[in-house]
Amino acid sequence: MSSILLTPPAVEPVTLADAKAYLRVEHSEDDAVISALIAGARSHIEAQTRRALITQTWRLVRDAWPREGRIAVAPSPLRQIIAARVYREDGSALVIDLQAFVSDKAAAPSIIAFPSWSLPAPGRALAGIEIDVEAGYGATPFNVPEPLRQAIKLLIAHWYENRGLIAAGQSIATLPATVAALLAPYRVLSL
Repeated sequence: MSSILLTPPAVEPVTLADAKAYLRVEHSEDDAVISALIAGARSHIEAQTRRALITQTWRLVRDAWPREGRIAVAPSPLRQIIAARVYREDGSALVIDLQAFVSDKAAAPSIIAFPSWSLPAPGRALAGIEIDVEAGYGATPFNVPEPLRQAIKLLIAHWYENRGLIAAGQSIATLPATVAALLAPYRVLSL
């Protein structure tokens, strides 16, 4: 039961210009560093919240259909189901009609529901089912909720200011309290 990233986000939720303005950096010597911090902060925020911020494509891989007819989608929020297939014993794929699925996009985590008795069982014991989904708030930075964008800026600032050598006993690995507070309402708990 895994989720595999197929298509990463095309843009970051915070632009280089926004990050530089937040950091009050007026020169371009650190542009590559700041760009890397933006990507790292987005990835960290996504991991902490179990959410996709910008639209991305993921593949959900399962061994069998759950008896209860529900699959939790990680990451959330689910935008749409793109494709579904079951693998036969010979390795060929049987495409599943997407009309067989109903999605609860408002749930956290998002849920894909289906009548499990009506879907063909996979012919192989491992990774017999693949469901491709699109997740995220949207294709532009402005689709991402502002508290999550602010958390990214705070994390970028924390990492930017503490990018030098760290003395013994100090740690920048701990999430700043302000970032944790902004993320709290958006965390998706595991089932």
